[in-house]
Amino acid sequence: MTEQRIPYDEMVQNALLGVVRKVMQDTAKFGLSGAHHFYIAFRTDHPGVDIPAFLKERYKDEMTIVLQNQFWDLKVEEEFFQVGLSFNRKPAILHIPFAAVTGFLDPSVEFGLQFQRQRPEDKADDEADALGLESDGVHKISADTTAPNDAGPASGEANVVALDAFRKKK
Repeated sequence: MTEQRIPYDEMVQNALLGVVRKVMQDTAKFGLSGAHHFYIAFRTDHPGVDIPAFLKERYKDEMTIVLQNQFWDLKVEEEFFQVGLSFNRKPAILHIPFAAVTGFLDPSVEFGLQFQRQRPEDKADDEADALGLESDGVHKISADTTAPNDAGPASGEANVVALDAFRKKK
């Protein structure tokens, strides 16, 4: 009998994606307030991502969009968001599953989330390792809170979610 492990990394990532989803839903309803604006990075090769061919050709693996002054028709659903943006004066509608998001940053308040995403071909290799344990027995967390100037953990290091950023200060 195989011992089942609690998928903490998946649970944390889903919870943090919920933060992104809620912020995007509020923005779709009420617009951006104050100086808030978002940088959203995502895997262009993730299943379900629908972007124009000229963008896919230029950004084969990953792309970052900015929601600030000129975007339209922001639609947010449970599994994806869709937004209109202009690229070199060419209007485009982008359809992006939340599962493709690799980063979210609101520089106006120095808040950022970074998600570990794999290329589709890499995921198949990892599925062979059902437990997903590192050599030291520590399970990698797949989401990391970062400040704008924080490069994050070095490649190969475990990512840690810093909960202090979410606690009320006395």
